[in-house]
Amino acid sequence: MPGVIMLVRKGPSTNIFYHAVAESFSIDAVIFEPGASTRMLLARRMKKLGLWTVAGQVLFMTGVLPLVRYSSRRRARQIIAEHRLNTAEIPQERLIHTPSLNSDATIAILRRLAPQVVVVNGTGIIQERVLNSISVPFINTHVGITPLYRGVHGGYWAMACGDQQNCGVTVHQVDKGIDTGAILGQAAITPTVEDSFSTYPLLQFAAAIPLLKQAVTNALAGTLRRQPPPAGQSRLWSHPTAWQYLRNWMVLGVQ
Repeated sequence: MPGVIMLVRKGPSTNIFYHAVAESFSIDAVIFEPGASTRMLLARRMKKLGLWTVAGQVLFMTGVLPLVRYSSRRRARQIIAEHRLNTAEIPQERLIHTPSLNSDATIAILRRLAPQVVVVNGTGIIQERVLNSISVPFINTHVGITPLYRGVHGGYWAMACGDQQNCGVTVHQVDKGIDTGAILGQAAITPTVEDSFSTYPLLQFAAAIPLLKQAVTNALAGTLRRQPPPAGQSRLWSHPTAWQYLRNWMVLGVQ
């Protein structure tokens, strides 16, 4: 009987969560979309954030981040080994390609496979018509404590805000909003002085795996339990600009 399928875009986190879930559950298929083009993503960001901010984000992603990753490579290997994170590619025979996770083709696949739970990772916003196409929970892992750190890089932004107690990860149900779904589990991480923008996510992946496995177990049993959100303001975060990152590093010591 079909149980678990995944909706994903390719990336290291998708590989890690695929192998973690596959250790405990049979994954019937992984529905994969290529994602939007870089030009389209930049156009969307400029419309929302403005040219100056997007230019700073591009400078960070292309100029600063590669240096951060290089300097953090030993620490990254240490975390991967310590937590036994499997970064190997998903077997090609498990992938079902679709032009978009919001396409009619995806809905047809979901209905044909009739899973009991859908695990989501690395995607854009999934439209409500897809979420409502089958009557099962869609479960996502978010690298931030929601609703305080929605969007991207939640662990980094918590550290940059001096909010270490909310530097963590959330497993939640997917709804039509951006990281606004019902919370199924949350856990904090404790970065060391060796950690950085590049390694916070690896610590978050490790903390999220048991939460995700428990949520899938509960979903298959029909016993999902929602948790109350932490107190605080809901906020949507974006990529840092190069100057934001350098300021946070020089002034606050947050890499």
